[in-house]
Amino acid sequence: MTQNAANRASDIGSPQELARLLDSCGYLTDDGLATAAYLALRMRRPLFLEGEAGVGKTALAKSLAQVLDTPLIRLQCYEGLDAAQALYDWDFPRQLLHLRTAEAAGVTDVARLESELYDRRFLIARPLLRALETSTAQRPSVLLVDEVDRADDEFEAFLLEVLSDFTISIPELGTVRAAEPPVVVLTSNRTREVHDALKRRCLYHWLEHPSYEREVAIIRRRLPQADRRLAGQVARAAQRLRAEDLLKPPGVAESLDWTEALVALGARDLDPATAAVTLGAVLKYREDQQRVTARGLDALLNGG
Repeated sequence: MTQNAANRASDIGSPQELARLLDSCGYLTDDGLATAAYLALRMRRPLFLEGEAGVGKTALAKSLAQVLDTPLIRLQCYEGLDAAQALYDWDFPRQLLHLRTAEAAGVTDVARLESELYDRRFLIARPLLRALETSTAQRPSVLLVDEVDRADDEFEAFLLEVLSDFTISIPELGTVRAAEPPVVVLTSNRTREVHDALKRRCLYHWLEHPSYEREVAIIRRRLPQADRRLAGQVARAAQRLRAEDLLKPPGVAESLDWTEALVALGARDLDPATAAVTLGAVLKYREDQQRVTARGLDALLNGG
């Protein structure tokens, strides 16, 4: 990228132009998603992406960072995540080493030692603080809050507060405010409902599984070594698998894994024998594999 991130973000003139730029980074989007992402950039609002696993939510944030030529900072959410783990932590081993070194040097000024112990150099910035500190008018960062539905209600309320004014208070150092709000993408697999208050702060978009034609295009774009025939067979089989009552229907990520596995084996076609030995690339639960094989792989591949 030759332009800086701020100029690139402000120079994107339409959803169609953003779609073209995402395409150049290998991410094929539809009109709805391109419009939602474009509005998030222009309105400086967080973008909340919801949908089943593997439909391209995380990949969009990565591609936006490429388009904007800016750092991607990822906060992976999980049960039990608290504010300290997302914000900052003090480097206690380094603080202790500094204290012992000062004592060995005969430093007796207690007030000075205490102030030095809570200097910025001993602060470990976690994702939220890093996003605020690295986001500037010339180069706003992209903050990905991944799988926010896995975090607890308390963390969700805290996150809402941070996203409201992009300010963090550190008692020992003062207030950190982003010079420019980062581009924020939140994702959810909808394992639980996220509170309305957080959704209201964001622009919302539900990601569907791609159409057959778009999935073929995605596979060909990401894996050019796979010819159109093989990509079409994989996409068609993945579409049929999503219509089954499976514990974990395959997303685009699994379609790509399956295609890559077939290419690695030198397969020219997806036939029942090849599908049987590579099923673990697309179905990640034993029960799903048993269900599909019991029905017959011929039915999966030939639409019976």
